[in-house]
Parts: sequence; structure tokens; C-alpha cells
Amino acid sequence: MSILISRTARLAGAAAVAAALAFSSQASAENYITLGSAISVSGKYSKEGEDAMNGYNLGVKMINEHGGVKINGETYKFKIKYYDDESTPARTAELVERLIKQDGVKYLLGPYSSATTKAAAPVTEQYRIPMVEAEGASRALFSQGYRYLFAALSTSEDYLGPVIPLAADLFKKKGRKPSSLKVAMAFENDPFSLDVRAGVVAQVKKLGMKIVVDDKLPRDLSDMTATITKVKALRPDIFVVSGHDKGAATAGRQLKELGANAPIVAFTHCESAGLTVKYGKAANGILCPTQWAETLKYHDKLFGTAMDYYKLFKTTYPKYHIVPYQAAQASAVIQIWADAFQRAQSLDPQKLRDALAATDMETFYGHIKFGPRGNNIAKPMVLRQIQNDKYVVVSPVKYASGKIEFPRKAQY
Repeated sequence: MSILISRTARLAGAAAVAAALAFSSQASAENYITLGSAISVSGKYSKEGEDAMNGYNLGVKMINEHGGVKINGETYKFKIKYYDDESTPARTAELVERLIKQDGVKYLLGPYSSATTKAAAPVTEQYRIPMVEAEGASRALFSQGYRYLFAALSTSEDYLGPVIPLAADLFKKKGRKPSSLKVAMAFENDPFSLDVRAGVVAQVKKLGMKIVVDDKLPRDLSDMTATITKVKALRPDIFVVSGHDKGAATAGRQLKELGANAPIVAFTHCESAGLTVKYGKAANGILCPTQWAETLKYHDKLFGTAMDYYKLFKTTYPKYHIVPYQAAQASAVIQIWADAFQRAQSLDPQKLRDALAATDMETFYGHIKFGPRGNNIAKPMVLRQIQNDKYVVVSPVKYASGKIEFPRKAQY
């Protein structure tokens, strides 16, 4: 049901090509609706791009196996046309326009990352083509007045911002005032991470904490020695990092190598970075914001419960140690499209746009309801903590499946 086309044949995209072709549809008399996406098969976001593609592909597989969508008495199945945007926003915009103008695609899936989604959105808006995206969380995306952009996920200020009041409550129980706490932070210089930073800074200021390290990660995300050395010397109470999967992997590795730690350590993209697989017990105690977790009490008729989806994904893609939320939200996007087609009873992009705007549905991923800006206003984020090779939801308490371990005990 999906065919991957990249600009050049390259080894970097070979695995993703094979995965996509595994789901490819043979020509038949069946009706198909083509969804299009420019997504990161190569470049620095290729790992998350692969996760998103696998989520999209599984969603399409399930919709098709369960009868597709019925529109005015006709049955349609989904297929996906992909292009490799090479993790480059300019390339994303170029390929989205190609999908629309040359390939005639009228329904778009988002790329991976806020930066590439930011490049795609003006194009889909220009051509009045609806795009439902799963991987662009920057709040700036939803302040431009776009009418054709819809996002399944919560926005980026909600990723690490909640870590700060959580830390304040934990330290209060040990007799420490929030104003006495020191914060170290390091962020990639991209729209997503800078929004994550803004959420953290707002909470730090609100609680009167002191920022002692405020670093930008290097462009290639491969060396955080300068930042980790400061953390080791200044001994902050809280250390937060956002640099997608490569930044998280680098931070986890260099904390271990340099023997640094903090009572509260939190990274974005823990799962896609493979922290438990790469670092074992050295990853214990790290807090990880997530859009979705298999222990949450979400369900729908297609996938069943969140745990049912988790098991199905791991069976379909056995190489995964943990199911990344990037994949789950991509599958949810396919459900959103199916629901919109069913309600619109039309293939007209304008009627689809209006149906998407009225979305109000339960999924294994959580509740989906779009606000006037196109962002999902119905689903919270949660914090998981790595505990003995497992990701345990610890906050907010009403969603928790275990208790937080505090302070973090480094096991290097």
C-alpha cells in the first residue's frame, strides 16, 4: 500500500525502502485513495522518519484489512506515496509541491519534525490541500492562521515544561524551596526544541529557580562534552535536554562516560534513541515525556487498547524493543483520515478539510479533537521514567502506572 521514491538511490534509505515495499499494493480493480508524505528516510531525522513511516504503514494495513472506507456506496482502500526529504526543510517544501502539482495527491500526511512541517504547511495552505500531521509539535505551527493543517499530537511546550513543577514538588518533600533549585539545560537549535525550551523557562521563572547552564547543542548533535562537564562541576538539581533521538543518545552516553548526574534528569526522544538498549542500567531514572504509552487506558474499535496496539506493532516490526510514540501517533493519523472520509462522504479536499476540523473521536492513542488552530486540544502528555529497562508512567498521578524514583541514582 505504499511506495517509497527517493531523489537518489542510496544505501541510507535501503531499509526504509524495504519496509515500505513490504506493504506495497499490486495493481487491481480496487479503488484507492492516495495519501502523500515527504518524510525523512535519510539525514539526521532518519530514525524517527522510519518510526513514523512504520506507524503510517501499519495504520493503512489495518484500515485496508478491515474493509477500507465506504464513500457513497463505493469502497476505497488507502495507499501512500512517499518521497525522501533528507531531513531538510527546503527539500520538504519542494517535494510536497511535487506531490500536489505533479502527482495529483490531494490528501497529505505530515513529515517528521517541526522544522520540516513548518516548511510543508505554507505549501499545503497555498494549494488548499489538507494535511494531517503526527510529528510536528512546535507551537509556532499553530499561530500562523493555517486552515489546512491538523495535528494529532500535543504541542512542544508540554514536553519538558511539566518536569519543573514535578521537581519542585519532589524537592519540597525533602525540605528544599523551589527558589533554591539550580537548573541546567541544553537544546537543539530547531523550532521544536526551542519551543520545548520556552516551556521549561516559563516554569523555571514561575517557580523562581536559577538557570546555571543554558547551552545550544552542536549542529550534528554528536558531542555534549562541554555541557556535561558543566553539569558535573556545577551539580544542578535538574538537567533537561532536547535534541531528538541523536541528542538524547549523546547525552545518555556522555553522562555515563563523564560520570555526571543530577537528582532530576529528563530528555525528549528517549524511546527512539534506544536509551535502555544502548546504556542499560546507566539509563535508569531518566524522565521521558511521551505523547502516548501502552499502559494508558485508551481504546478504539480498530486497534483495541493501547496495549493491543503495542503488541501488534512489535509483532509487525520485531526489531523494536519499545514502541516509540512517534509510530503510534502516525497510526492515529491514518485513523483520523479514515474517519474524515467516512463523515464527509466525499473525495473533495474542501469537504475533507471541513470534516477534519469537526473531528472528535476516541483512538488507542487518545482523544482527538482539533481546536480552531488545528492542534489537538483533547489529549494530555505524560512523563515516563526508565526503571530497570522499562518505561514507567509516573506523572501525572492519575495516569501513573508506578511511582517515581527520586533522586536519580546513577548506575555507571
